[in-house]
Amino acid sequence: MSDTLTPEIPQIPLAGVIGWPVAHSRSPLLHGHWLKRYGIKGHYVPLAIRPEHLAEALRVLPKAGFVGVNVTIPHKEAVLALADVVTDRAALIGAANTLIFRPDGKIHADNTDGYGFIANLRQNAPDWHPERATAAVIGAGGAARAVVASLLDAGVPELRIANRTRLRAEQIRNEFGARVVVYDWGQVGNMLEGVGTAVNATSLGMDGKAALRVPLDALPATALATDLVYTPLDTPFLIEARERGCRTVDGLGMLLHQAAPGFERWFGHKPEVDEELRAAVLA
Repeated sequence: MSDTLTPEIPQIPLAGVIGWPVAHSRSPLLHGHWLKRYGIKGHYVPLAIRPEHLAEALRVLPKAGFVGVNVTIPHKEAVLALADVVTDRAALIGAANTLIFRPDGKIHADNTDGYGFIANLRQNAPDWHPERATAAVIGAGGAARAVVASLLDAGVPELRIANRTRLRAEQIRNEFGARVVVYDWGQVGNMLEGVGTAVNATSLGMDGKAALRVPLDALPATALATDLVYTPLDTPFLIEARERGCRTVDGLGMLLHQAAPGFERWFGHKPEVDEELRAAVLA
């Protein structure tokens, strides 16, 4: 009796987003649109994982056919300690939003938030030149760290930052270097004087949150203003900046662009970020 080998069964790649909670995430809509658009046999699902189960989940998911996951609150910092390979930008930012489960069994952690931030601005403001003027970032949380890293990498000569808790802004200055200048929270209005790029990297202005109450009198009409908040798309910060004559870019494009590198790694196709995708996610 001869031995027979079991034929290799082709696997349908699985990916998803892990968080706690995760039901609010728009990532399944986003990736689902791309999978359908490109006719790819694959699935992307939300995975609600409690913090105490995170390490176990990351061991099990690759065995269940997952090729990777996006990471959202509260796991973005914790996954760094559980990954085998951490990119320089994820280590610098101190958080990861994209995990790749490699064929050799290793977990590769990356942060594409900064990439998404810059790609959004370059797509929607093609004549934006970050290297020509100072940038100002309001907020010093995880998303702000990604923005700071990407703006410095894009060549801004000076980056001003203010946060309600000054210590967090000072930590960013200590880690990112002399081009970062810290302002007191009460001096945010003054911080905007002469800047070429102004960023709200706080959650203020989001649906259900208080508005960002910052005087924009010193913000030049030549500046580009952008907000990481995308619910609503048109935040009070953007509306007021536009009334001053500034160009504005909403935060939804950052969400869309940050997803593209992970999709390409997991499903083998470089996706497009366009109006069709925006409409699908907003629907």
